[in-house]
Amino acid sequence: MGIVGRPAPNFTGEAARGGEIVRISLSDYRGKWLILFFYPLDFTFVCPTELVALSDRLADFRKADAEVLGVSVDSVHAHLAWMRMPRAEAGVGDLAFPLLSDLSKSIAEAYEILQGDQALRALFLIDPDGIVQSCTVNNLAVGRSVDEVLRTLHAYSQVRTHGDTCPANWREGQPGMPGTLQAVGALLGP
Repeated sequence: MGIVGRPAPNFTGEAARGGEIVRISLSDYRGKWLILFFYPLDFTFVCPTELVALSDRLADFRKADAEVLGVSVDSVHAHLAWMRMPRAEAGVGDLAFPLLSDLSKSIAEAYEILQGDQALRALFLIDPDGIVQSCTVNNLAVGRSVDEVLRTLHAYSQVRTHGDTCPANWREGQPGMPGTLQAVGALLGP
């Protein structure tokens, strides 16, 4: 995706949060990591599994100084109705994060993940400076792994804090490794 490494496209819109309709902007998350994820539609089959899994792990994201924001092309009223439905009845119940309405599809277009009339399952990891550090996109039939989202968040936080890199399968608490320029400089000496 051409968006990685660039400033995240700005957005402002209505969101469902805590049973209310609120205005949310990208700028509300400045200074924190943001897990911005798109899902196709409310009241579908795979989507609630992802939303519930992310909501149930919100404390883990907040421990890493991150917030989570879900987006779909549904209305804010559809979001509220879905959040009012108990999980046992195919609803998502009280989510710990807001759901932003993208009824105009302009946010999905700006993030380059609009497919027909709905968004693909896309997740963007935006750093505290508003730069997109990671993007994963799944087609409609397969949900995402919350553990992998957390691992990626921790890895980019490691890079940001220590200036190093993280190899394949890196996990929180493991040391990073020097970046290419650091490694070459160490080999060449002073």
